Amino acid sequence: MTNKANLDKELNITINNETFERIPLKTHVVMADDNILEVVKKYADASLKDNDILFVTEKIVAITQGRAYPLKDIKPRKLAYTLSNYVTKTPHGIGLGMPETMEMALRECGTPRILFASAVAAVGKVLGRKGDFYNVAGYKARSIDGPTNGTIPPYNEYVVLGPLNPDQVALDIKAQFTQDIEVIVVDINDLGGNILGSSNKKTINDDLMVQILKDNPLGQKAQSTPLGIIRKV
Repeated sequence: MTNKANLDKELNITINNETFERIPLKTHVVMADDNILEVVKKYADASLKDNDILFVTEKIVAITQGRAYPLKDIKPRKLAYTLSNYVTKTPHGIGLGMPETMEMALRECGTPRILFASAVAAVGKVLGRKGDFYNVAGYKARSIDGPTNGTIPPYNEYVVLGPLNPDQVALDIKAQFTQDIEVIVVDINDLGGNILGSSNKKTINDDLMVQILKDNPLGQKAQSTPLGIIRKV
């Protein structure tokens, strides 16, 4: 059963004269005690066809791996407070712009790497460059999600880290289905996105997948659509 929950986004997109349909799939609010394989099977199986690409948001993968932490349980160090003050905040996400998310970045990536990334970013800012911090800090820092306006409870009071072993997760999800499909684990928001995991590195073009999903057809607020299907029309 498909879901047209994100009505403010056009669900068809044309790239290089090829048209792709993006089909959001609505789920319940996924919690830490859910099994990611069971969740995806339950909500995607009836909608999938051969040659589809099923995309799963990294957030629900991470949540089911126990990588969501209540804000109240995170005790930021002084360095986290200091560094978070220099992060650019946007309406689309807090990123590392709060002490709690910066603290988790320091834990995930290590203090030396975050300090080095901060220094490189400071130089880049003087030179008019953007993105240096996350280029240096890497995937683990870039994948940290903090609460935003519209985040579904209880995650409006959580920090969620990036998922572990996203390639293997994609392979495990693919194995649940009889349909001939591929699976990607994605980090998509209203500023763009990244492909974190893939069930087939040889046939899936990550750059094309990002182009197809870069306008965030699932939305990131109350839509509760953390799964979707890419289907060539």
